Amino acid sequence: MSDLHDLTLAEQAAAVRERTVSPTELVDHHLRRIEELDGVLGAYRTVDAPGAHRAARAAEARLATAGRGDDTGLPPLLGVPLSVKDTWPVEGLPFTAGSAAFDDRTAAADAAVVGALRAAGGVLLGTTTAAEFGCSSYTETAHATARSPYDPSRGAGGSSGGAAASVAAGLAAGALGSDGGGSVRIPAAACGAVGLKPSRGRVTPAPGTDAFGLATAGPLARTVLDAALLLDVMAGSTPGDGSTLPAAPAGHFRSCGEREPGPLRIGILPRTDGWHPEAELACRRTADLLADLGHRVEQAPPFDPGEYLPDFTVLWSVLAAAVPVPPEREERLLPLTRWLRARGGEHSTVRLYAAMTSLTAVARTVCHRYDRFDAVLSPTTNQPPLPVGSLTDPDDPERTYARMLAVTPRTPVANFTGRPSISLPLHWTPEGLPIGVMLTARLHQEGLLLSLGAQLERARPWHHHTARQAAVLEQATRQATARPERRTR
Repeated sequence: MSDLHDLTLAEQAAAVRERTVSPTELVDHHLRRIEELDGVLGAYRTVDAPGAHRAARAAEARLATAGRGDDTGLPPLLGVPLSVKDTWPVEGLPFTAGSAAFDDRTAAADAAVVGALRAAGGVLLGTTTAAEFGCSSYTETAHATARSPYDPSRGAGGSSGGAAASVAAGLAAGALGSDGGGSVRIPAAACGAVGLKPSRGRVTPAPGTDAFGLATAGPLARTVLDAALLLDVMAGSTPGDGSTLPAAPAGHFRSCGEREPGPLRIGILPRTDGWHPEAELACRRTADLLADLGHRVEQAPPFDPGEYLPDFTVLWSVLAAAVPVPPEREERLLPLTRWLRARGGEHSTVRLYAAMTSLTAVARTVCHRYDRFDAVLSPTTNQPPLPVGSLTDPDDPERTYARMLAVTPRTPVANFTGRPSISLPLHWTPEGLPIGVMLTARLHQEGLLLSLGAQLERARPWHHHTARQAAVLEQATRQATARPERRTR
């Protein structure tokens, strides 16, 4: 079958359960597709074909034990091919966190959320290209550059760029990313995918930690229902987590994605400098669609990135500086990472504490300002997917950082407030480039975002855009003369 990758994650899971396709067929199809296209897209850091085949055979054995027509006890993602961002450890695979400084590091054990995906029956195809230490909103590393499947001359966003590209191009049915300042939603917007940043405490960061409460695991998928299925599996806490939420009932988020949200009050952030005309049009058309669907749509108070940027930058630079890198390997780091680490190392503990305190106060102010709305609407990014290299200035990493934030000024708000936020591919430029639209809800209201997102998807579906993507990738593959190096087990 040549169209297995066109099936959604939910459809692939159903096909496995119905025995219309085997896990081995799914894995082989996706591995062939990776081999054909990843030289153009740079989505994967490491492809684990032997591990994927072992997992597929184990899934088939489990199906045989259950017997035809008996789904009792079968895990929800049995046999479904998935990818994992290289900032999450996957036992036995290279674990570089996107950095040449860790080229020889291998993960000793799975992250808790990776283990949850395995327990749900997911088949891990490998790890995906990530921005170094997750520091940037683009994914251009020493290993590879992740590119948008709708125009490979443009970047896939970051820092989960490879994960988003793998999903959007059908190199995986779903992906595990992470989001500390927009790193799931930004690449979702650049790649025409769905990206969900859950509430603080919804997903455990184990074995790591997030002392500042900014980062969380998040799903990347082609549909809202697929994102809900992944969140159902990923959600959970472990002892020692700094923030935890009560466990949701089994299948809760899927059920949210399958029901109507009811009439909601939606606030629209006003236009600010830097919005591309297509980003503004995306927001306006989505607002009109929401009104047509029966929601109350109102102008929201303006938002000023200057409220949070100085304190957020302190935390962001300290997080970069806190990654333990052997001194002799510092020179292997990218210019932006070195600049952030140098800046972070200059901050005293008093300055760090003051930044944390100030950012908490800003978070409360922002939450109160928008709390009368069930969700707040804006473009995910100010621009369509940008040409590769357009954000970086190797000679001036401070300028790189400023450029990066100018394109993505709103995404960090959900991180320092802890609120859930989703990017939906609801608009496309005349050239066929995706524009993400972002909805952010009150704390712990992922279910509302999934219900609303699914309603919008039904009203304005986006799956048909993959036909243009296929033509673009076919042409790019023909023109490619060489493939970026990719480690394969």
